[in-house]
Amino acid sequence: MTTKLSGTDRLGWKDWLILVVLSALVLLPGISSLPPVDRDESRYAVATSQMLESGDFIDIRFQEEQRYLQPAGIYWLQSLAVAVTGTGDDREIWAHRIPSFLGILAAVLMTGAIATRLFGRHAGYGAALLVATAFAVGFEARIAKTDAVLLATITAAHLALMRIYLEPKGHWWRPALFWAALGGGMMIKGPIILLFVGLTLLALLIWDRKLRWLGALKPLWGVPLFLAIALPWYIAIGIVSDGGFYAEAVGDSLMGKVGESQQSHAGPPGYYLGLLSLSFWPGSLFFVFAIWSAWTRRAEPATRYLIAWIVPAWIAYELIATKLPHYVMPLYPAMACLAVAAIFQPGEKQAPLWLRIAAGLYAVVWLVTSGFVAAFGAAMMQWSEGRLSPVLIAAGVAILVPALAALGLYLTGRKPKALAAGLVAGGLSVVTVYAGTLPRLDTLFLTPRVVAAVDAHGDCAPTRLVTSAYREPSLVYLQGPYDTHLATGPADAADTLADDTACTLALIDSSEAEAFLAQVESRGLSLDALAVIEGQNYSNGDTMSLTLYRGGDSVANGE
Repeated sequence: MTTKLSGTDRLGWKDWLILVVLSALVLLPGISSLPPVDRDESRYAVATSQMLESGDFIDIRFQEEQRYLQPAGIYWLQSLAVAVTGTGDDREIWAHRIPSFLGILAAVLMTGAIATRLFGRHAGYGAALLVATAFAVGFEARIAKTDAVLLATITAAHLALMRIYLEPKGHWWRPALFWAALGGGMMIKGPIILLFVGLTLLALLIWDRKLRWLGALKPLWGVPLFLAIALPWYIAIGIVSDGGFYAEAVGDSLMGKVGESQQSHAGPPGYYLGLLSLSFWPGSLFFVFAIWSAWTRRAEPATRYLIAWIVPAWIAYELIATKLPHYVMPLYPAMACLAVAAIFQPGEKQAPLWLRIAAGLYAVVWLVTSGFVAAFGAAMMQWSEGRLSPVLIAAGVAILVPALAALGLYLTGRKPKALAAGLVAGGLSVVTVYAGTLPRLDTLFLTPRVVAAVDAHGDCAPTRLVTSAYREPSLVYLQGPYDTHLATGPADAADTLADDTACTLALIDSSEAEAFLAQVESRGLSLDALAVIEGQNYSNGDTMSLTLYRGGDSVANGE
């Protein structure tokens, strides 16, 4: 099947530079000021730090615990970023986040390439920036875990597969990129990439009932390329772990998420549909309004491919028991492309009355979502820190005004201007929330204040910290994986403190203070309360009052 693509414009190097600069302006603020986030990001950061220190790049560990939920690819990328920036001894979380930022940036640029090739230069700009300004994407670009890099590998695989589907007689780089992206995705998050790409491929084969174009994938040398990228580590970890990696990563983590929710991340079918307005905001407005246009143009191979990219995977994830908002993020590039197609290639048939009514109702939902996004920064500051921020209030107004303009312009048929207004609102919201608000919520981020107190009162370099109720991975990362002991309870904390009163401090929550003090007294120790850190552990919602203790001379010796 050979199809002449509709997009005739190309993005020149100046266009690519503009996209990089605009994306950086949206995605970089907050990457260094946002403290380490619990729990996943900090677990990745701790495992990466230990990987660098130990020199073992096969066996992944969090302190003494084997960490076999994901392959080693993201840890290697973070290790490289930390090594290149020379921040290994300083525990600078921004260095761990570099692969995530670059992964999102790559996905943004590839989305621009796809949309430009299909629908023209302006569509390329619009689709790329819709991904860059999406509310959920803004968070993933600033957090050191797998999903941003996974998005890049999935987008790369789709870029190659789409070109092969539309133009089977093409350059060798297309199948090479396809198989290399699959191999890279396998190293980042295991077989998840095969689901996103495989469901698209299956949908196209059923829809078209044609197989001949599959030969352009060049599987005779493509599959060996895929295996050469992924297989060596999978063999090595199987040997090192004696099969434990496969039991945990595939059996418990991957397959377990399908049948039952894990780590309280549950949701009914329709979960992602319900979150769409916020997670893909502001692009959710343009995508939802483009659905009818996409349906009327489903006979066009380009539109058909984008539909096949979105619909099967969306349905699959709605049926999977374990749910998190970012799980459908690999569908955002296709959603952005369909959104801009309806803007820059108009002429679709008029939607039926019932659909226009539904669109009007959705406009209300999107308007409410816009109000929530605009108010989020000031509201969080008031709720968490107990103070109103005139700057965040002004920022909320600056977000809401172009959002309202986007809705009004779209409904009155001025779609390109509506897109521009929406992108302004999206960019301002991402910077306001992730750079202007979250890093300033000291009450929610307990760990930096705990570590500052340890640094201020510790007499040793390093000082060992034993903690009981507050056991978050961010504390292990900032304090150091080998200088943090996660006690099994207040009695264990007291015993650990008693073993080394000179260089160990204890962090005890008020809920365990009585049991801790009783155990300390039974050991004949005196205590000095050095600091009190109060706030909320956002990981579980607990309000905490943490006291940092130093053990002194024994009561018997004092007498």
